Amino acid sequence: MSIKIAPSILSADFSCLDREIRRVELAGADLLHIDVMDGHFVPNITIGPVVVRHIRKTTRLPLDVHLMIEEPQNFIDDFVRAGSNMITMHIETISGSKFKAQSAKLRKKGVRAGVSLNPATPLNRIKSVLSYADFVLVMSVNPGFSGQEFIPSVIPKIKQLRAIFDGGISVDGGVNDKVAGRLIKAGANILAAGSYIFGADNVKVAMERIRNAR
Repeated sequence: MSIKIAPSILSADFSCLDREIRRVELAGADLLHIDVMDGHFVPNITIGPVVVRHIRKTTRLPLDVHLMIEEPQNFIDDFVRAGSNMITMHIETISGSKFKAQSAKLRKKGVRAGVSLNPATPLNRIKSVLSYADFVLVMSVNPGFSGQEFIPSVIPKIKQLRAIFDGGISVDGGVNDKVAGRLIKAGANILAAGSYIFGADNVKVAMERIRNAR
């Protein structure tokens, strides 16, 4: 699988978000990772569908909207209408049956469905829904804030997942050029990175270092 780079806008400068998005788009980003937090499932509050709708106007890049929220099924339609191309739901916040139902609805609309799990959540929690997921997002930090250090214990989980799942495997949290090679070797093919990319003097070089890490 080709390696895709997903800059996480949580680390962007929101006072000039349109310019920040153009900067990474021109530098070769494959998609944008958009963290939605509600202050309940995670101890932070970020953005909602209104911001996603305006982001949609500024870029042609696919938008992966990562719902770190309680009761995600109540908000999915709003994010789809806002222009999301991918919707990621946490297995800690949605039952297997509800995930399957939402996945079917999303696929009919041409939107890819992803399931995510936190570092402490065992892989068996998502096994029953893997056939309904287009991709899996493995959290490599405890969700809620940007700039956290990568948790290396998730690497065996990625290896185990790749052995049973042919779809996309995304990793989010603490991703940089020093850990990217281990993630790719383990089987990840979508790498979300925030502070490493948006904090770089040259975002193109930063993204290529992640993409080509081995």
